[in-house]
Amino acid sequence: QVQLVESGGGLVQAGGSLRLSCAASGRTFSSYTMGWFRQAPGKEREFVAAIRWSGGMPYYVDSVKGRFTISRDNAKNTVYLQMNSLKPEDTAVYYCAAGSLYGSRRARDFGSWGQGTQVTVSS
Repeated sequence: QVQLVESGGGLVQAGGSLRLSCAASGRTFSSYTMGWFRQAPGKEREFVAAIRWSGGMPYYVDSVKGRFTISRDNAKNTVYLQMNSLKPEDTAVYYCAAGSLYGSRRARDFGSWGQGTQVTVSS
């Protein structure tokens, strides 16, 4: 129903910044919650941030608060994740996801997923 394509990943030094983009197409519902998850080698998939398409407060995992910002541009059907002050522990494949349960931090509550984009933070 919803197709998601991430972009913007890459290699960056600790303390640097990246902005990830998630372009949505197909059937899009204004009530959808758009989220970002990440998965590092040998680690479980981890919730990062989410925002409701129609409004409401964004929410984040504690480890990225003050460093990452999730936002969306409804006219472009695009969700962004601005990542500042990056740390080596932020290294992971980042996935964009869409679901219907606002406030959820569980991957199982998000039904549509992008292909992922690699973020690598050195030092």
